[in-house]
Amino acid sequence: MKRYGFYFLCLCSALYGSLTLDQAVDIVKKSNLEIEVAKQKILSASQKVKEVSGKNFGSLELTQTVMRSDDAGNAFGFKLARREASFADFGFDEFLAQMPNLMSGQDPDAGAKTLAIEPDKLNYPDAENYFQTKLTYKIPLYTGGQLSSYEKLLKKMEEFAQLDVKSVIREKVFEVKKSFYNMALLEATISHLNTILENLQTLENTVRSMMKEGYAKEIDLLEVQAKKSGVERMINQMKARKELLYHYLSFLLNQEVTDIEIVSEDAEMPNVSVDEVVSGNLDIQKAYLGRDMSRDMVDVEKSKYFPMVGAFAEIQTTDDTFLGDADDHKSWTIGARLTWNIFNGLTDKASVERAKVEALQRATQTELAKKGIILKYKKITTEIANYNDEIARLEKEFQLADRIYQNYREYYRENLKSMNDVIIKQSQQIEKKLQLLQLKNKRNEAILELEKLYKGE
Repeated sequence: MKRYGFYFLCLCSALYGSLTLDQAVDIVKKSNLEIEVAKQKILSASQKVKEVSGKNFGSLELTQTVMRSDDAGNAFGFKLARREASFADFGFDEFLAQMPNLMSGQDPDAGAKTLAIEPDKLNYPDAENYFQTKLTYKIPLYTGGQLSSYEKLLKKMEEFAQLDVKSVIREKVFEVKKSFYNMALLEATISHLNTILENLQTLENTVRSMMKEGYAKEIDLLEVQAKKSGVERMINQMKARKELLYHYLSFLLNQEVTDIEIVSEDAEMPNVSVDEVVSGNLDIQKAYLGRDMSRDMVDVEKSKYFPMVGAFAEIQTTDDTFLGDADDHKSWTIGARLTWNIFNGLTDKASVERAKVEALQRATQTELAKKGIILKYKKITTEIANYNDEIARLEKEFQLADRIYQNYREYYRENLKSMNDVIIKQSQQIEKKLQLLQLKNKRNEAILELEKLYKGE
């Protein structure tokens, strides 16, 4: 039901209104292809956990062997496995044929001669068929903690994959929000430039009227028209950036986006402490998880010191045809096996020491990551405070530049200032406004970076 509700939401936003920021965030979490790839890695990690866990239940193997041979050892062995060996297979017929000579006692060498006989049936048997069906079950009884350590390690790798998904989601949500705020600033810039364009058109009309009365020159008109052309060029640039931004949003959301609901120019500053950032930061969580994984690797390496004990059970049936007299010819075997690597050239010790060093290194890296995030938090909050101060000052500078420009327009009408002076003041006004919008854009990015720093979606 949730899936259908999500698609309904997408359809409604496409048909009946502009896409809101909240809707875009919901869509990117469910439709972004990079997020989908990261989620598939979780499934892969989960299957690896099941692979190792399944080894605790042992393995059951069916073996079917088919052979034909006239080799003496094989032929006799085949019959023995079928429980069909007889004294005739040993050449007893040839032995019994010598019994009269042995019993008569006439030949003193009769016994030696009898023992020297090479039984033809034993040495040169007929070819025999061999069909063996065998079922073998093996189970590890004790692995020195190797299986359990590997299972713990792989479960942490699964958790790591889940954190990776959260990181990708966090990054894509950040990109969506950043795009929305960039779009708001682009709209504000275009709106401001359109206002300037309207003022220039009014100024152009004023110049034309003054030219008719002889109070203005053609150069004044050319200056206004050149300025209009420059403003129109800037508007076209802003529109091209809007189009590119829509293309990027379409890529992020994996669907066509042509219209969005414009948000406020100013992103809301989150009220978050450094402790909240440290506890919620995904990179620090990854660092802690990596540290724990390196400790598990120490246990894995230590398990090489311990013996491995396993048990097995086999049941089989053998005949000269497939499953012939299966019940009568069946046999079974049970047993246990212990293997213990007593000496391995001290390589096991070196492996354990290496794992310990890597675990220590991971622990140090975790502390370094924590301090790095704290430093980044302080840097971003300092930048935001500085941007706020610059924006407040620049807004006053813009108000002054705008007032001066308006005054110069009036001075021009009274022939107190030249058109060049008016254009210069207008350029200064435009420059201040664009600087203000650029600062707001940097401030918004810093606020979103701060949000991404502590907020894992």
